Amino acid sequence: MDPETYLIEIEVKLSVSSFIRSIEIIDERAVLSDRGYFRAQLTLVNGDFLELSEYFVLEEGRYVPKRYRYQWMDGVKRHLKKRWDNAEHFPSLSGFPDHVHIGGEENVVPSNPIRIIHIIEQELSR
Repeated sequence: MDPETYLIEIEVKLSVSSFIRSIEIIDERAVLSDRGYFRAQLTLVNGDFLELSEYFVLEEGRYVPKRYRYQWMDGVKRHLKKRWDNAEHFPSLSGFPDHVHIGGEENVVPSNPIRIIHIIEQELSR
């Protein structure tokens, strides 16, 4: 699969999700034949805000997020609900650098690497 196909897959998943009211694609590009970038801001049907940002690379036949941040906030963007990211600022957590902030910046727990597709298909339906 080339990066353009992966980007189309993301866009299709976003457009058919019953949990998303509106989508603004900020940036999307196939950087080379094996990597790309996607960033979008979403308004969910409950009014929440979700920003998705993923730099991905093809490894062993599938796209893997190398740098990502998916930030879910309330509709006025004052309260963090969840943020999944792999910024390297919690080296003592298992699974470093992957982690998730739940309910605020200070509540950080280990996580596995996660892709935009997972956020759309599984996290939004919870």
